[in-house]
Amino acid sequence: MPAIDRAALDAQTGGDADLAREVLDLFAGQCRSILPRLTDPALPRDQRADLAHTLKGSAAGVGAAQVRALADVAETHLRSGAGPVALDALADAVTAALSEIAAART
Repeated sequence: MPAIDRAALDAQTGGDADLAREVLDLFAGQCRSILPRLTDPALPRDQRADLAHTLKGSAAGVGAAQVRALADVAETHLRSGAGPVALDALADAVTAALSEIAAART
């Protein structure tokens, strides 16, 4: 399964290839900014939950369904305050999405 659902991305961008590239570039930059902070256990849980929420919304906007779903799980877990949060699967999904975006640019 691709990390980015191109049909969903096309629906969001009206099929405009230039806009799709711009949106993917913005998403990639946001991922690079958010992921290190989201995985930093020194950052308060509520701030990390807000970051997961932001990532979830951005992922939904580009058709990155797995990132969206895992960010939702992370947000819920962080807000609940229940134990440590395992973010490896989310980090892997973000890495896969970033790799797919980079491959599409070459």
